[in-house]
Amino acid sequence: MTAIDPEAAGGPEVLVPTRRPTPRPGAGEVLIRIAAAGVNRPDVMQRQGLYPPPPGAPSIPGLEVAGEVVAIGEGVGPELLGQPVCALIGGGGYAEYAVAVAEHCLPVPNGLSMVQAAALPETLFTVWTNVFERAYAREGETLLVHGGTSGIGTMAILLGKLFGLTVIVTAGSDDKCAAAEKLGAARAINYRTGDFVEAVQAFTGGKGVDIVLDMVGGDYVPRNLKCLGEEGRHVSIAVQRGAKAEIPLWEVMRRRLILTGSTLRGRDAEFKAMVADELARIVWPHVEEGRLRPVIDRSFPLVQAADAHRRMEAGDHMGKIVLTIGE
Repeated sequence: MTAIDPEAAGGPEVLVPTRRPTPRPGAGEVLIRIAAAGVNRPDVMQRQGLYPPPPGAPSIPGLEVAGEVVAIGEGVGPELLGQPVCALIGGGGYAEYAVAVAEHCLPVPNGLSMVQAAALPETLFTVWTNVFERAYAREGETLLVHGGTSGIGTMAILLGKLFGLTVIVTAGSDDKCAAAEKLGAARAINYRTGDFVEAVQAFTGGKGVDIVLDMVGGDYVPRNLKCLGEEGRHVSIAVQRGAKAEIPLWEVMRRRLILTGSTLRGRDAEFKAMVADELARIVWPHVEEGRLRPVIDRSFPLVQAADAHRRMEAGDHMGKIVLTIGE
């Protein structure tokens, strides 16, 4: 099969097509003929040599795919054969075929394109587990999200709207702020032209937010804590500005704050299956009925994976970047 599988770390130019053996599904797995694959920040980090695949995962990047099940492993029901699915995978998405755990797949309903389907799993799993599980978001609460027009940011806005949250986001331009508010953010703050802490406090009347979903880390963390109200929850999912932060412990104690975080790729198969089951029951009806659709920035053919990474690194995208393989 054709795949993108760099032999060494480097810039986007290392993402060139090559030939690799087509994988075979093991017990509990399916083989997917890929129509589209999502591009995510961890793919960029892996290409740079900063985020190696976990043990047992393919060296081929790509953490989410959509396509048709063309083979099944032992223990998988034959009814899955020929079905259109999207799936969260541990790697291997930048290719014509990939193996997925059957329990990590979700059906692609009528009305959802393969490009849209491929843009869902990574952000949906991430936002759901961190905002609604780790931060136990409840209807009526307020959520602050950095990177409001990223794949994660747009998904947080969309899920927040569906489940009764007031979502505040930050973004790096007035155009991005306008796009976030059009999508459903209650307030979008241009962090280049104003202090987001002051803007959050002004918007909430000094009460602060209930949850911060942070992918920035570093010096943003103490500023994020200033945005939280009493009993607030801070959830870290990435560290783009550094993995170390100075924490004002007295404020954590005084306002009874919770600091937590997670990564998704390294979690075990049972955990991901549990999340997929929750999404199938609680969120997927919104997808099936057309109420939840991912924001697509651009799609690129697989052979132009380098250009897809350049667009992501430039930071100008709004929503998800997707590779098309066989659609």
